[in-house]
Amino acid sequence: MEINFRPMTLADLDGVLVIEKASFTLPWSREAFYNELVHNRYAKYVVMEHDGRLVGYCGMWVVVDEAHITNVAVLPEYRGKKLGEALMRKMMDMAKQLGAVTMTLEVRVSNEVAQSLYRKLGFLNGGIRKRYYPDNQEDALVMWVNLT
Repeated sequence: MEINFRPMTLADLDGVLVIEKASFTLPWSREAFYNELVHNRYAKYVVMEHDGRLVGYCGMWVVVDEAHITNVAVLPEYRGKKLGEALMRKMMDMAKQLGAVTMTLEVRVSNEVAQSLYRKLGFLNGGIRKRYYPDNQEDALVMWVNLT
């Protein structure tokens, strides 16, 4: 499957919101993405395309030498094809190029599929954020990886 990565633009927001709503119980708003793209100098967002269609995206903040994944999502019909892995590897490479030496993210404690992917990429458990997700008060597992 041929995929293409490129920086997210404001013109991508309709497609990103489709992915967001299909992926999360508390999807980010258009305004949240707009603010990330326009006002957050630490934010880097990438979209993933297949045959000209947005099928996934990922965002991160890079502050000094640390990258923090803000969100990552792939359309449900494109999951299980290693596209999430490709997207995360792209972000890890980008973070390294931007000077990050570590990367972190939060994942629902119940999301074993995502945790398995992150472990495959070298992420290790770093702690728990209690009641992190406001929709159901689920805890978040904090994971870290060294990029060097």
